Amino acid sequence: MTVSGALPNGVKFIGDKGWIFVTRSGAVTASDPGGPQIDPLQASDPKILTSVIGPNEVHLLKVPEQHRNWLDAIKTGVPVSAPAEIGHRSLSTCLLHWTAMKTGRRLKWDPKAERFIGDDEANAMLSRPQRAKYAI
Repeated sequence: MTVSGALPNGVKFIGDKGWIFVTRSGAVTASDPGGPQIDPLQASDPKILTSVIGPNEVHLLKVPEQHRNWLDAIKTGVPVSAPAEIGHRSLSTCLLHWTAMKTGRRLKWDPKAERFIGDDEANAMLSRPQRAKYAI
């Protein structure tokens, strides 16, 4: 994964048949990077975007809006589009890259231990002091 302020805000998935780039259309929070608005869905070959997923291929859960999906899951027990483990691992990649940018170097990550390998400075950035009343 490459993270850089010089690149467009989004994620580029690269596979053996090309790539897809996705981003949000417009800012979601005040901290979102600025810059020119770009097409929120791009591909190395436009045919990728119109391809049909076959009946025996992986199909993702379709939900119109993730906050609504979360509330519906609480109320009715329907599956959530992003289970806690998926959300945790997705956010972890962002935090790992933030740490690499702050330290200015490449880091090695042990996903089972959830620690950087041989880097006490980077590991110290994995948590912050908690307020006494709310400490774990």
